[in-house]
Amino acid sequence: MEKLTIQEEEAMQAVWQFGAGFIKDFMGLLQNPKPPYTTLASTIKNLEKKGFLKSEKMANAYRYSAKVKETDFKKIFMCGFVNDYFQNSYKELVVFFAKNKKISVEELKEIINLMEHPKS
Repeated sequence: MEKLTIQEEEAMQAVWQFGAGFIKDFMGLLQNPKPPYTTLASTIKNLEKKGFLKSEKMANAYRYSAKVKETDFKKIFMCGFVNDYFQNSYKELVVFFAKNKKISVEELKEIINLMEHPKS
C-alpha cells in the first residue's frame, strides 16, 4: 500500500468519517484553512488512482467511498511507522511515550491487562 501525503490522509479521514459522499460533503469535514475545491477534487482522484477510493457516477457527479477500511490502513501505517522510527520495536515505541510522559502508569497497566486478558 502506497504512503499517503498529509493532504491525502486528511481527505481519507473525511471519507471514513462521512462514508460514501461527494467532494462537497468531504470539504465540510476538513479543518480550516480548507483547500480549494479543485485541490480536494484532485486529491480525491489521486486516492482513487492509488486504490484507496472507488467512485460511482451519479448524474453528472461522482460519489466516492473508501475501498480501504480505516482499521486496515491504521495497521499498515503503524507497522511502517514503528519500523521506520523505532527499529520495528513496539517496546521502543512505548518507552518513547513513557520517557516523554505521554502515557501514564495507569494506561500502561490497562495495556498489560488487555494483553493478559484479550477479549475474543
